[in-house]
Amino acid sequence: MSWVTVDGSYGEGGGQILRSSLALSALTGKPLHIFNIRSGRKNPGLRPQHLTSVRAAASVCDAKVDGAKVNSTELRFEPTNLRGGSFVMDVSADQPSAGSGTLVFQTVFPALLFAKQTSSVRIIRCGTHVPFSPPYDYIARVFLPAVRKMGANGELKLIKAGWFPKGGGELEAIVQPVEKPLQPVNLTERGNLRRIWVLSALSNLKRSIALRQANQAVNRLLGMGFRQSEIEVEIRELPSPSTGTVVFIAAEFENVIAGFSALGELGKPAERVADEAVDEFAKFWKTDAPVDKHLADQLVLFMALANGKSVIRTSELTQHTVTHIWLIEKFLPVRFEVQGALGEVATISVEGIGFLR
Repeated sequence: MSWVTVDGSYGEGGGQILRSSLALSALTGKPLHIFNIRSGRKNPGLRPQHLTSVRAAASVCDAKVDGAKVNSTELRFEPTNLRGGSFVMDVSADQPSAGSGTLVFQTVFPALLFAKQTSSVRIIRCGTHVPFSPPYDYIARVFLPAVRKMGANGELKLIKAGWFPKGGGELEAIVQPVEKPLQPVNLTERGNLRRIWVLSALSNLKRSIALRQANQAVNRLLGMGFRQSEIEVEIRELPSPSTGTVVFIAAEFENVIAGFSALGELGKPAERVADEAVDEFAKFWKTDAPVDKHLADQLVLFMALANGKSVIRTSELTQHTVTHIWLIEKFLPVRFEVQGALGEVATISVEGIGFLR
């Protein structure tokens, strides 16, 4: 099988290209050669947290790997046998890290859907709520429900929260193999709003901080014109060896769920954490698009794999999504159509290939 060659400096040139390339290689069985990994960064090449994704992807497809070391700017990854089963993936295997466990999960999830048996995955000593990656709540409340409607069945459970910079979190996942091609998706209308769910969660801090976050979020939402009856609030204290807070907002519509979050940090007032999450939701709300910008990025691969044409409208076309589409078209015989400019509402469509291993 011919190798797929990927320039890791394309687009924003970050870890996304590496993880998405690994996911596609493990899924399709096509060997991957990626170069210029994170070129132009202050510390170019693979960092310890990226090696976790390399090892995770290799473990589910028994890949032969060359170049998997810190600072390497080139990697060869050759899958040999996609398999399900039980896996333990340690994000801190090389050094203590709050590297994202949710990104590790998303690296292996697509391939494990097409394995021959059910898979159980433990991701340990990881970050579950860290900057520049989807928090656990987004994967569980937004991403997995969306792909479940397409026939992709997976569950993700939070055992311990891992906050930046200490980490120490733990996730457990179950992935059921698909028996037939995924169903296409058509998400061009939101449908009626069912509720807005506000989660204010923390670990190893005063409960009053979570209450302040929740109160600020609710007051902002009421100020936007939402009724109290439309808002549901949950305060949660999460077990964790580290310290942190999150505000997560899930807007649940008839056809889709959209998610928005913000993390606390030393010196940031609780009210500001809430404001950041509400500001993201407000930006989405001003459009009429059903799919938030992060879900669009995460759905395009499943659209390409589905059996038939999928169409989504997203509130904002991001460079992440454009890069993901570019990668998918390298591995799969599909061509996406994108109507809309970066930073604006866009419609994304593709004729899926009905993929099965």
